[in-house]
Formats: sequence, C-alpha cells, structure tokens
Amino acid sequence: MVDKYLTEGKKSVIRFRIPGKKVEFEDLIRGKIEIDASLMGDIVIAKDLFTPLYNFACVVDDYEMKISHVIRGEDHISNTPKQILLQEALGLANKLKYAHLPLILGPDRTKLSKRHGATSVSEYKRQGYLPETLINFIAFLGWNPGTEREIYSMASLSKEFALERIQKGGAIFNIKRLDFLNGFYVRQKSIEKLTELCLPYLIEIGLIFPEFKETQYPPAYGAREIVQKYKIAESGEEISLDFLQKIVSIYQERLKKLSEISELTDFFFKAQLKYDKSLLRWGEMSDKEIRHSLDKSEKILSKIKDEDWTKESLEALLSPEAEKFGQSLGKAGPPASLREALRAGDRGYLLWPLRVALTGKEASAGPFEIAEILGRENVLKRIREAKRIIKEQ
Repeated sequence: MVDKYLTEGKKSVIRFRIPGKKVEFEDLIRGKIEIDASLMGDIVIAKDLFTPLYNFACVVDDYEMKISHVIRGEDHISNTPKQILLQEALGLANKLKYAHLPLILGPDRTKLSKRHGATSVSEYKRQGYLPETLINFIAFLGWNPGTEREIYSMASLSKEFALERIQKGGAIFNIKRLDFLNGFYVRQKSIEKLTELCLPYLIEIGLIFPEFKETQYPPAYGAREIVQKYKIAESGEEISLDFLQKIVSIYQERLKKLSEISELTDFFFKAQLKYDKSLLRWGEMSDKEIRHSLDKSEKILSKIKDEDWTKESLEALLSPEAEKFGQSLGKAGPPASLREALRAGDRGYLLWPLRVALTGKEASAGPFEIAEILGRENVLKRIREAKRIIKEQ
C-alpha cells in the first residue's frame, strides 16, 4: 500500500513504528514514570522528506547540542517516551535527564491564558515591572526554598535553586504577589535611578519632554547621559532633573509599577486642574465650610516667605492650625448632631480641601510634600482656583 501511494504521488507523511514495550524514565521532579508504548500508535515524525516534526527534530537537536537536561512543562510528559524510543532507534545514547515542571495556573486553577491577563515579558516590562521582580516572581512559581524567605537576588537564586524542591502541583499566577514584589524592588532603588526609570513614562504620555544636547539621548531610548533639563509640555516651563526627582521621591512608597507614575503625578505638570467640587468636601462639609477652609489655608500660606517654604515649616505651621480649625467647627455652638461632634479635632477639615485643591485627586501624597514641590505661587494660585470651582459649580 505504501509503495502504491508513493508511485501514484499521493501526499504522505513519515511515521515511526512504535515497538510494543514499556518505557521507563526517572523524572527529577516526579520520580519514576512508566508508560506503555503499545498504547500510543505509530507517530508522525515528518510531513515529508524535508519537513521534520517536533519529536524527531528535538531528538536530533538535543544530541547535536549535547543537551544534558530537558526541563519543560508537564504537558510534555507524553512526548518524552516517544523521544526516548526515537533516540534508541537512531542509536543515540540516552543520557538526558528529564524534569517536567508544573503548569502555571490562573486564579481559577485552569491553565494560564490571555483570559487571565497572561502576556509577554516585554509587555510586563512596558507596564513597569522590574527585571529583578519578574525573576524572583517566576522562580517561586512552583518552587519552595524550604525557608520563610521571600526575596532573593539573582546570585541567591543561582545558589539556592534546586529542581528537587519544585512542587508537582500547578502554581497559581498571583498578580497581587507580583505587584507586591515590584513595589518592594521599587523602594530599594535610589531616587536617582528610580527617576531615570520613570522618566520614559512621563515623556511617553506627553507631560514633559527633554531638552538634550547632541551628546545626549532621551531616557526613553536608553540614555548614555541623563538629560538634566526638561520642559513641561503644556506650558513650556523649564524644569530640572532635581525637580523631577523630588516628585518621584514622594511617590516611591506608593508605586507598584513604574507606569503608574504618570497618573499619580500628572497634576504637577498641568496649568489648570479639572475636578468636581464634591471632591473638595471632607465628610459632610457644606460649600460655605469648604470656602472657609480654603480661605484659612490661603491666609496662613500667604504669610510664609519663599525662603521658608519647606515641607517641615509648612507642616509645623499648618498642623496645629488644622487641629484648631476642626475644633472650631465642632464647637460652633452646642453640637446639634453626631456629625458636628465628630468634627472636633479633625485635621481633615483644613487639610483635605487643601490637598485636593493642589492635586485634583481623591488620593495622593500629603499636602505638605506636594506644596513644597509646587512652590508658594502655584499653591496660592490653585487654592484660589478651588474657591472659584466651589462658587461656579
């Protein structure tokens, strides 16, 4: 029949006749594995004389490349006996060691896929996950060091990692764990290095652009020399690298991934903020109380000189005033309700409207750190703008 098909020129494949025997091999993770080859059926090893398929090609390649260990997913266990039989048929000494890793699973314990958000390493890099994060995270997918230690350097992993400690069950891909690890490594960076890593995201979204000399390149393209001067895209105002480092420093503790820096800090680079007046409200403050709060902040801050405009001095002056302001709201006559009683001593009635006026955001770094970086003129300007929003909306 084969000769007849070949004579007629019909399309055909090349099969390997599987011998009726049992194949045994020692898996470094799972121990001894035995498979009855007679249940496989003859396998296709090539589409034609010029197109080999996986099982045949990898056997030859492993031999030619002098591979010692074949480490792959557990979904390849069924291929291993086929390859061992091919090695025997070709007269290749089978000295390979096999280790079949557990599959990475999604939170629902099914095989990880795009449905779970699985993506390429380059995409994780684009999102702002650091190399050391991905290495540490992936190492722990199915591996147990036998200790309570959770953070490993590359050198430590090279020393401690052992195939024998890999678990047999599937490993869950936990994105919260990945974010936790990345936040840890972000906090270990120097401000200089972290700013260098964050700059491409601020440039890409169009918040700033670098002013670089002929010998310099924008950080987004792997600068050989870090650009020292930048401009705010919206206003054209020149800013320094030192200014950007101050911004990054107050968000270092909050960053889970580098790409978040743009959304967290965009208000520093905008001439006018857009937000609903309800965001200025702390608790159940009335519009009148919000205006009173902003008036109070403006009055206090306008008296501070530029040379005294530091986070420490701002905090030293505003904190006690915030306490008094909260108490004054609560003590304006006998408390008529639980709401009024709860206001006593609450610093939020002064500091929340101030912080929102400076950022336009529900959550941000503290008002003292932000005010120091923005500077006296910009702070007072934003407070006045917040009062206008309260009035017009």
